[in-house]
Amino acid sequence: MRIRHPLLVVALATAALTATPAAAFATTGGHPPVGSGTTIHDTQPSLRILAQRSGLRVGAAVNMDLYGSDATYTAIVNQQFSTVSPENVMKWQLVEPTQGTYDWAPADRLVAGARAAHQLVRGHTLVWHNQLPSWLSTDGVTTSFTPQQVRDLLHKHVTDEVTHFKGQIWQWDVVNEAFADDGTPRQDIFYQAYQALGMNGTDYIADAFRWAHEADPRALLFYNDYNLEFTGAKSNAVYAFVQQLQAQGVPIDGVGFQGHLDTQYGFPDLQNNLTRFAALGLKVALTEVDVRTFVQPDPANPGAYTDIPLTPALQATQQSYWTQLLQACLAVRQCLSFTAWGVDDGHSWIPGVFHGEGAGLLFDPSYHPKPQYQELRKVLLTTHAPRRS
Repeated sequence: MRIRHPLLVVALATAALTATPAAAFATTGGHPPVGSGTTIHDTQPSLRILAQRSGLRVGAAVNMDLYGSDATYTAIVNQQFSTVSPENVMKWQLVEPTQGTYDWAPADRLVAGARAAHQLVRGHTLVWHNQLPSWLSTDGVTTSFTPQQVRDLLHKHVTDEVTHFKGQIWQWDVVNEAFADDGTPRQDIFYQAYQALGMNGTDYIADAFRWAHEADPRALLFYNDYNLEFTGAKSNAVYAFVQQLQAQGVPIDGVGFQGHLDTQYGFPDLQNNLTRFAALGLKVALTEVDVRTFVQPDPANPGAYTDIPLTPALQATQQSYWTQLLQACLAVRQCLSFTAWGVDDGHSWIPGVFHGEGAGLLFDPSYHPKPQYQELRKVLLTTHAPRRS
């Protein structure tokens, strides 16, 4: 995840649903039963149940500081979603904070919880220039290791992590955000190391996919990035690069479209981009969806903001964007999953990065479902989408 720039008429008791208290989600245990598929009211099926008829998996990125310790948060994750992604605990910085010493415990806990809740896991992420362990690089650009050592360390990291979770990960984000917005390769420590070794700087990407496939041949391997939703320099560059990987026999299975949108920008030509990547024989997925907007100032705290959209028009735009994101995925048979980047606005990354913006997720800070949640239910109830391939 990085800074990104740039729901159907159904008789639902949406007013009652919105007003349902957070306690309605709570359960007595860390992993609530999932057999009924219901959540807020016994008569209203969850997102995961509604998505089943089209074969779509709906997911959320999970905050492991809350998962298992906050009963309401945990219940929403387990009841509403059929896939989970780790927000942080599978990133290199977290799994190997000291060179040669691994800490798998938080990620193992997520995988075990997903298994108990009958969910699939998206592994995020093996190779990224951000959130690297400080012993490797503090800025993603410089390192004290030699180019060959960087390549060897990358090989070991990818192999060790994929091997540890072998047979437990449905989709891996193998490489994350390797291209800049202008379509040029990001010249991080991996790119520089490969260039110094006399190879093409982007060859580390092909290596990472090959190493991941060797460690777990059954996992689906994805390239993941932001702003691919919009046709332009970046999306075109990644499209061409993926074709190069395929021509080289690199085992890439799919492309992840992060889906971080902002109401101040127009809605992207997402379905066209999903379709053109899928036409290459690839799976596609919406992997980190949120829709941020300008929010109202907090009158009780000068300089702070609420999680309420600034105007009703912005709220309506948010709902429309969520609708269109899901509809685009449902319209493309190869779109396997639709994942929100988090559960509630109270734990979203957005306010800390975009001053005066927020309200980007499906639940408010008190875990009440928001209008965009209702809109996703409407789409899933009324859209006759093709089964996933």
